[in-house]
Amino acid sequence: MAPRTRCATTPSSGPRARACSRRPARWSRPTRRSTPTPSGRPPLPESKSVPGTPVSAASAIVRFDDVVKRFSTSSGVTTALQGINLAIDRGEFVAIIGPSGCGKSTLLRLLCGLEQPTEGRIEWPGRKGADPVRFGVAFQEHRLLPWLSIEQNITLPKLMKGRTAAQDLERARALCKMVGLEGFEKRLPSELSGGMRQRASFARSLFVHPELLLLDEPFGALDALTREQIIADAERIWMEQRFAAFLITHSISEAVHLADRVIVMSARPGRIAAEIAVNLPRPRTEQMLNPEYSRLVAELRRHLEI
Repeated sequence: MAPRTRCATTPSSGPRARACSRRPARWSRPTRRSTPTPSGRPPLPESKSVPGTPVSAASAIVRFDDVVKRFSTSSGVTTALQGINLAIDRGEFVAIIGPSGCGKSTLLRLLCGLEQPTEGRIEWPGRKGADPVRFGVAFQEHRLLPWLSIEQNITLPKLMKGRTAAQDLERARALCKMVGLEGFEKRLPSELSGGMRQRASFARSLFVHPELLLLDEPFGALDALTREQIIADAERIWMEQRFAAFLITHSISEAVHLADRVIVMSARPGRIAAEIAVNLPRPRTEQMLNPEYSRLVAELRRHLEI
């Protein structure tokens, strides 16, 4: 039985080569090199396109096992996802890209527990049924409550349970400082710019000390400069805290900047068409001038055009 999950955000009103045609014999992963990166973490294997090669059961925080998702519509049954075999390692940053309608958001909703697989299963290794998975979610829209201050919005997971404590406000203020909102803790969302509101939303997703952070295009609506700044901050925070992260994005450069692995989805029904390991040193703010960065972006673009 999959464990309960809880979400660090407000409720939503609405809300690798080709994938193998058969289920892998076992979950495995390429051996990583032992030489540490500047961030202290062993690098991934050389960047390449490989068939679906999920993380081992021992290190995975979550695993999709031959997952299929179908929806009943007025015109019949639609298959959104087909034969998904995917795992996310603890402390790993995974990005997923693909054409509109390929099932990216459906994957996220399955992770949240908002949807259940039609076939296959989602496993949380090492978790018991009553042991909740701590995860945070940040959406493309900030979804801050307009009548609450920024620090109150950040502590919303506790406010929704009817209780907050002094240490909760202390953490909210620390998160404000972490994301560049120090001095704006008492402001209302309407008093902040769009980029600042998105920073507040990102801070709220970190409030519960997430084991898994789900990012549904949280930087997509921002202007280019603000987007670059927030992406750099998001990478810095991830390097400091090392939670697992799952990013949905339409931006190839954003995926290469942030992710250890980039998963490419095919058009509906969504399948894993390719997986690209990103072996660039961190932090990656200056890596856009690296020829390997450009090669990865071009490779991912080719997969999307197939």
